[in-house]
Amino acid sequence: MLLLLTLVLFTSSFTPTAMGKIGKPGCRTQCGNLTIQYPFGIDKGCSMDDSFDLTCNLTTTPPKLFIGSGNIEIYNILGAEMKISNSIGFRCYNESGYVTYELIAWTNLETTPFSFSQKNKFTVIGCDDSALITGRNGIDFTSGCLGLCSKASDVPIGYCSGNGCCQTSIPKGLKFYNVSLGSFNNHEKVHSFNPCGFAFLGEEESFTFGGVPDLSDMDLDVKIDNSLRIVVDWVIGGRRNCTQATECKGNSFCEDEETGGYGVSVTMDLRGQSVSVKVSFNYHFLVFAIYRIYGGKIQPSFIVLIFAYLYLLDINECEDKSNIRCYGICTNTPGSYNCTCLKGYTGDGKIKDDCRPDAKDSKFPLVLFSVALVFGLLAILSGITGIFLGIRKRKLIRLREKFFEQNGGVFMKQKLKATGASEAVTMFSTEQLRKATDNYSEERIVGRGGYGVVYKGFLPDKRVVAIKKSKLVDGSQSEQFINEVLILTQIIHRNVVKLLGCCLEEEVPVLVYEFISNNTLFYHIHHKPGGMSWLSWENRLRVAAEVASALAYLHLQATMPIILSAFIAASVLKFGQGTY
Repeated sequence: MLLLLTLVLFTSSFTPTAMGKIGKPGCRTQCGNLTIQYPFGIDKGCSMDDSFDLTCNLTTTPPKLFIGSGNIEIYNILGAEMKISNSIGFRCYNESGYVTYELIAWTNLETTPFSFSQKNKFTVIGCDDSALITGRNGIDFTSGCLGLCSKASDVPIGYCSGNGCCQTSIPKGLKFYNVSLGSFNNHEKVHSFNPCGFAFLGEEESFTFGGVPDLSDMDLDVKIDNSLRIVVDWVIGGRRNCTQATECKGNSFCEDEETGGYGVSVTMDLRGQSVSVKVSFNYHFLVFAIYRIYGGKIQPSFIVLIFAYLYLLDINECEDKSNIRCYGICTNTPGSYNCTCLKGYTGDGKIKDDCRPDAKDSKFPLVLFSVALVFGLLAILSGITGIFLGIRKRKLIRLREKFFEQNGGVFMKQKLKATGASEAVTMFSTEQLRKATDNYSEERIVGRGGYGVVYKGFLPDKRVVAIKKSKLVDGSQSEQFINEVLILTQIIHRNVVKLLGCCLEEEVPVLVYEFISNNTLFYHIHHKPGGMSWLSWENRLRVAAEVASALAYLHLQATMPIILSAFIAASVLKFGQGTY
């Protein structure tokens, strides 16, 4: 009989208060004046699962009980029903029909074992109001109600007839609803006795419509919130149905329950009495529902077995190890427990020294070895690649150091330190210039000459620069080159291209100038296709005067006089609005 009982969960006409004010050992069963019974729990590990967890807020007087960790307060738990806090939607208007206050109502129980009972009614209070209630009940659900009246004398007291108060039912198993309010004339015609419209879900038996006093009360939501509760049903295993059930075997028959879950009817012989028993998997306690008994009364021993099983349901035998025998892995089950050997062993875990190594697990683990081998080879390959890249990087660093010294980098540092002008010249790295020119892409070339190539580059600070990379280099002239660079960086004139810095880590020095747009002066003077029409004789004379001004500055006013040939001047001087 006990083996049969462990297979199923039964419903009964017995009430929870008669069955058990018991919880798991060591678990609290009180929150204020409310008693917490299994499968619910307010301490960790005290409920059947996370969906039956409750929270007891001890900071209030008296303490308040909430569903899970949310803000839905529980006011009463009675049998398979529970009463929770309300959510009231309302919309108030002024005499001109403008909305002054508004609140949308909704409640969500989708992650809980609860659903809204059909003892609730969706209620609308108002003389110029329409309200919709939408929800999810397997499929989308929508319903509504109208509260209409034109005179206060038409409004009845004590019941909802549609005049000032309207009610409608909700479907079974509803777990979520949302309320939205509307109005036909924004209460302009009824504002004198009805400034607000209200909509809510609540227990039908606990609500009585108060007539005109309710219609004129702008704080009616507070009154309803303090007195009216929502009734919810709760179930265990309510999400399963007969297609997922495994208990229907032999002489058993499965039926889906209307409120969720399923029931299994079983016919058995009990001490010569033919008994038809239904096992339901959707209610809160494990008890029998006897449908038919043939040949006599139920024996007392039968009832004793029921209560014994109920008591075992609330105990986790694996936690109370002093009363069980398990020399392996203990798994708690309703009213009993399973004990299996550790992984890799076979035998009966309830018998000491009976677990023996599994012959299948003693074989060479080929799959595990193959996986380990593959990962090992990948690790070795990654290590070799890392070492190779590290060696290559060190070689590259040494090569750049060699070029830096060869191009006069050490001499430049000494000169800058001696003159105290360490910030006068920007020393660019190879990485910066290669990134600025897309690794010296052909598409970035803006000019070619006998001494090098000029690239257009973009620095990280958004500056556009001209990067000149020489073709030839004379190592013996490095000091002279460095001196010239230092002098050029000190020249500041509106018609002289400014040298921003250099890079000495390449095989040949690379110079970085400010970028001058709109092509070359030669291009515009000789009327190349696409030349600018503004280069008149007047502008040509202005350019010549500016050239002379720039040359005079270099020859006479620079810190160190600089004599330029006409060819060099053409590449250093700039004229006009961005044209050189």
